[in-house]
Amino acid sequence: MTERATPTWRLHPTVLLMATAHMVVDGYGNIYAPLLPLLIPKLNLTLAAAGTLTALYQLAASVAQVGFGHLADRWRPRVLVMAGPVVSILILSQIGLATSTPMLALILVTGGLGAAAFHPPAAALAHRLGGARPGFAMSVHVTGGTLGFSLGPLLFGPVAAHFGLGATSLLALPGLLVLAFFLTRVPPIEVHTGNRGGLRALRPYARPLALLYLIVVLRTMTSLAFATFVPVMLTRRGSTVAEADAMVAGYLFASGIGGFFGGPAADRYGPRRVIALSLVLAAPFLVAAPLLSGWPFLAALAIGGMFLQSTLPVNVTFGQMLAPVSAATVSSLMMGFAWGTGGITALFVGMLADRIGIRDTLLGLACVPVLAAAVALALPSGRSLRMPGEQRFIVAETPEITE
Repeated sequence: MTERATPTWRLHPTVLLMATAHMVVDGYGNIYAPLLPLLIPKLNLTLAAAGTLTALYQLAASVAQVGFGHLADRWRPRVLVMAGPVVSILILSQIGLATSTPMLALILVTGGLGAAAFHPPAAALAHRLGGARPGFAMSVHVTGGTLGFSLGPLLFGPVAAHFGLGATSLLALPGLLVLAFFLTRVPPIEVHTGNRGGLRALRPYARPLALLYLIVVLRTMTSLAFATFVPVMLTRRGSTVAEADAMVAGYLFASGIGGFFGGPAADRYGPRRVIALSLVLAAPFLVAAPLLSGWPFLAALAIGGMFLQSTLPVNVTFGQMLAPVSAATVSSLMMGFAWGTGGITALFVGMLADRIGIRDTLLGLACVPVLAAAVALALPSGRSLRMPGEQRFIVAETPEITE
């Protein structure tokens, strides 16, 4: 039977289930950047090489989502939702055992593919089960991921700094314990294929989706550069690895808070307005952060991250409003492919940082959200768009719970 449209004050339990799994997957997905201050001297990495490895991970974890999203609209999304997290956690937790740059690249790519398999069908389910408040449902789902991404450095960095990089392999255990609970509760999911799914069905919506895609790329380029290179900048200023990772965790945690409120704000005020305004508000705080130190640095970085990432769930929901077909494919484009394209820029950001320094590089990137806000003005308002009516995913009916 099809899922029920939930009342505005209730949230489908499957949304919370996917958000929990999303938290674990993205938490382990952020194991690389917190360990960079230790990996750089161990493997003799340049900043350009570190950026290249980030780009490789983003290609696997994000760009590959397009293929998995296309597959999820046609074949067993439940298999992808269940197998992806297991592969990701098992492989990425071995990062500390890497003895060469190619070995580290292999770990990042393989673990990234596991994450890529999970994201499109999970996001599509969260959106479909959002009822009258898809923005809120997507915010809960995305916030789970951003909170995991922000809390990861608090676990991985201190453990590696205290016990050594080889101890990261033991960190697979807590993640697998959480997944053991999750895997037994994934509801049955069927997909009705027909001839309307996949990338071909999105051609009539190419222009607005392309604009939205560009916005996500520009935002991701900025966000990822700060998350990747702030730990290195802080340790070079004299901070310990644990202190630097705590600063980044604060930035990412604030980003998650912004994502939680962005979806409901878009439900009320319209997605285009929320996207443009939040990007403009992020810029001055991100410009100020590299010029500061201590608590003022953390405050500016956190507020900038909060505004920057508040658009994260909005972009996914807005994309599915613009193109009410092929939910998993749209999700993969707005989450995976766009994020991956933005992640590839880490290579060039690292090369630029090698030449002019990390601080000046981040100062320049802090202005990029203003350009993304200008692009957002060309999008349709979203207020008159119909919500997706085609229910491609069918899940077993489960009780609803209150927020």
